[in-house]
Amino acid sequence: MFVCHGNICRSPMAEFIMKELIRKAYANEEICIASSATSNEECGNSIYPPAAYTLSLHNIPCEGHKARRFTTNDYNECDLIVVMEEYNIRNLTRIIGCDCDAKIWKLLDFELPEPQRCSGADISDPWYHGNFDKTYNEIYRGCKALLRYLGL
Repeated sequence: MFVCHGNICRSPMAEFIMKELIRKAYANEEICIASSATSNEECGNSIYPPAAYTLSLHNIPCEGHKARRFTTNDYNECDLIVVMEEYNIRNLTRIIGCDCDAKIWKLLDFELPEPQRCSGADISDPWYHGNFDKTYNEIYRGCKALLRYLGL
């Protein structure tokens, strides 16, 4: 599960980038990939148009996405919860109480020479800086590193 604040920019970009990477290289793998938000602000909304446009430039489809909030049930069902920034970790903790199973990682943790939970850099938020290409590149690098970490 990829998680960001509103589930309209970074986490759905990560979801669809990862789905495309899996589809292209590991078509036979059965991996459930989803995304969600730590807030209710954008629930029900589609992916933000500049994020969708950026994905389209890389031939990555993202139709049908509707933002939704992370739940305690998501925590119980997911093997791995990948957030975009430190702020998301604090907000998730408010929802779940405790990351007792050590499932929460930051996406760029997987780029570290020795991946370590919640130690990597944050994914920059294009909602504020407007540079969706920069964010795409950060997410793409993180997703490729996550695949390596998973041994795929």
